[in-house]
Amino acid sequence: MAITKSAKKALRQNIKRRQRNIQRKKRIKLLTKQIKKLVLEEKKEEAKKLLPQLYKALDKAAKKGTIKKNTASRKKSKIALFINKKIKES
Repeated sequence: MAITKSAKKALRQNIKRRQRNIQRKKRIKLLTKQIKKLVLEEKKEEAKKLLPQLYKALDKAAKKGTIKKNTASRKKSKIALFINKKIKES
């Protein structure tokens, strides 16, 4: 357990930041799953409408330091390739 006043404050900050990071990551996972599900159900237009929301969540998470910049870029690229590949197949 933290002893000094500054260590106690750092602990409080860490807990808040951890909660925010978890929320951001959950949002990214949720949107990714929704998009993949829509694409597999042949609802490509609905998936494309969710894409900007996912991009926004990824960019915000990268900006805030929850995930790294290249991780965000990789995830955006991967989901875009997935959607385009499935569109071309059908």
